[in-house]
Amino acid sequence: MPQRSLVLLKPDAVRRGLVGEIVSRIERKANWTLVAMELRTLDQATLEQHYAEHVGKPFYEPLMEFMGSGPSVALIVEGESVIEGVRALAGKTNPLEAGPGTIRGDYATITRENLIHASDSDSSAEREIKIFFPNHA
Repeated sequence: MPQRSLVLLKPDAVRRGLVGEIVSRIERKANWTLVAMELRTLDQATLEQHYAEHVGKPFYEPLMEFMGSGPSVALIVEGESVIEGVRALAGKTNPLEAGPGTIRGDYATITRENLIHASDSDSSAEREIKIFFPNHA
C-alpha cells in the first residue's frame, strides 16, 4: 500500500535555486508521485504547530527564525516506501555525515540549514499533512 510523506524544501533550498534539482530527484524515483506542491512563506502559527515537539530545545528559536526567513516549498509525495525512501534520499540531518549522492551530502553545509524536511513515520506524515495541506488529509 502506498504511503504519503510531507516534504519541505526549506528557505535555503529556495534561496539557492535548488528546488528544481531536489524535486527532480524525488520525481525520478519509480512509483513516487507528487500529490500537492505549494510555495509559501510559513507563518508563525504553522511553524509552532509543526515544531511543537521541539519547544524548549536549544535549536528551537534559531530554527523558527530560519524557517520563517523566506519561502519554502511544501509537497506531499506518495508511493511505495516513500517515507523511508525520501529520508534516505535526503541524507543524515548533519550534512557532514550525509553521504555523497544524498541531497544534504551534495548541497547542504550546516545542520540547521539542511535544505529538506521529510516525515519520519506514517503518524508524523498524517499529522504534518494536516498542518500544511488540510484539504489533502
